[in-house]
Amino acid sequence: MTGLALPYRSFPRPLRTVSPRGRRVWAGIQIAGLAATVALFGGLWLRPATTLHILWDMVIPLLPAVFLVNPMIWRNACPVATLNAFAGARSRGRHRAGPGLRVIWATGVGLLVVLVPARHLLFNENGIALSLLVAGLAVTGIATGLIYERRAGFCSAMCPVLPVEKLYGQAPLMSVGSARCGDCTLCVSAGCPDFAQGKAAPQSVSDRTHWMLTPFGAFAAMFPGFIAGYFTVEAYPLNPYLHMALAAGASWIAVSMIADALRFEGRDVLPYLGAFSFIAYYWFAAPKLAEAYGVAGAGIPLRWAAVVVAAAWLRRAVSGRAPERASHIVSYGFPIA
Repeated sequence: MTGLALPYRSFPRPLRTVSPRGRRVWAGIQIAGLAATVALFGGLWLRPATTLHILWDMVIPLLPAVFLVNPMIWRNACPVATLNAFAGARSRGRHRAGPGLRVIWATGVGLLVVLVPARHLLFNENGIALSLLVAGLAVTGIATGLIYERRAGFCSAMCPVLPVEKLYGQAPLMSVGSARCGDCTLCVSAGCPDFAQGKAAPQSVSDRTHWMLTPFGAFAAMFPGFIAGYFTVEAYPLNPYLHMALAAGASWIAVSMIADALRFEGRDVLPYLGAFSFIAYYWFAAPKLAEAYGVAGAGIPLRWAAVVVAAAWLRRAVSGRAPERASHIVSYGFPIA
């Protein structure tokens, strides 16, 4: 599939952004996010048990719901994104496209599948190790920002959270503009949630028939099993990496076989994988999340609330599929294959 060979800088694209007042509000939130990160470092070193409980049991479990509402909420506020965007505005102006973009997407997926099982082995209980990881991500955001324009270095390329943002961001329940970029210079040639919004996921699958072999397609197919594997590790005497790999592999095989038998393209399957992944996450996480907030009896209702929300989101995603078909891969004017 081909696209128009337009120069990157000559044609900045309009972007759904925020009002001047909204930008000031988001700037305040971003500063608060950096301050919270500094506080996180202090807590991980001085009060690790309490800090880890707040982070893993109370804050992180809310992020999938935030992504379902609109991943731009997190992308506008994320402290690492703030550092990456600040450095990217002063970069050498390099962009990402073609095979290089697919490789860096695969790097982000690789980071995700390495770091999440490591929670069981290290990060859930070791505050110092987690602080070093956060510091490493922050340094990476700054360093890549100095090389690639805007957010092509990290946030829209190799961030391990990016695949999840794309999967859950296919049908945002709320309209949220970008507080980072005033327009789009195509720092990445496709799949950026800031520019493409809900179309970022289908744009990230470059092969319509063998979509499950692409970096993002493989991630989406294995993600429901990956989630289930994470929450069931303690029930099996296996290394977390092996247990989660088996669960993710089973998910990938099942999804691939069904999609191949029914001749479903990636854009047909991605909304369902997003909904199933969301339900799987909160089916396991809801009881502990409710307990962390002191309302243990709300665990079961929270599970079913997640099912209802996911069903409404899925209906929205499926009914809005036509515009995604029209813009699949080439809506930026550049091919990624």
